Amino acid sequence: MTAQTDTPRLMSRGDALSMAMFMVIGAGFAVYTVVQSVIRIVEVLSGGTVRVFAQFSGTMAEVPIGPDGAPVAVELDTAYLLPPELPIASIAALVLEPLVVAASVVAVVTCLLLLTWNILRGRMFNRTNTRLVATAGIVTFLGVALAPFFANMGANGAFAWISERTFDNVILTAELPQLFIVAFVGALAATTFTVGDRLQRDTEGLV
Repeated sequence: MTAQTDTPRLMSRGDALSMAMFMVIGAGFAVYTVVQSVIRIVEVLSGGTVRVFAQFSGTMAEVPIGPDGAPVAVELDTAYLLPPELPIASIAALVLEPLVVAASVVAVVTCLLLLTWNILRGRMFNRTNTRLVATAGIVTFLGVALAPFFANMGANGAFAWISERTFDNVILTAELPQLFIVAFVGALAATTFTVGDRLQRDTEGLV
């Protein structure tokens, strides 16, 4: 008579199917991000006019939105610049921005896919999963911080090039609430898996 040592299921079939769908969607999102980043890099390096997203601070302009297209004064908040040329520093920054986005998304999605795969195989709390969660949190924080930084560098260079350094609109934006939320969620998730791993090892030691 042989004894069976089946491990208990951590989730139902519906939960497993949902997580499998999550893996497919995550992989598709990573591929889409890489494709879009490559398209943007090619656009920046191809020469000619490049659309550069820019933020303004208290800048007035006239746009044809009045009766019969009459110009009306508005205050610009954001707009796309269309400089015929860009300085080398701006080109480098505008190339680094999509590279950072693509690298961050691929790294985070890879960590989450590996984490999901481990959970599907019944391994919830362990040191590997804790490292995956911590890595995903750190990479997300760096991506959210660095991508806008390079975008701002590119826009400020475009401003300087277009105006021959006569238009002072240097803005360095940082989404502090977003950075705080990312850091908080990442730290909370890493702490949860760390505590879970410790409790599981302590429980196994008592058996």
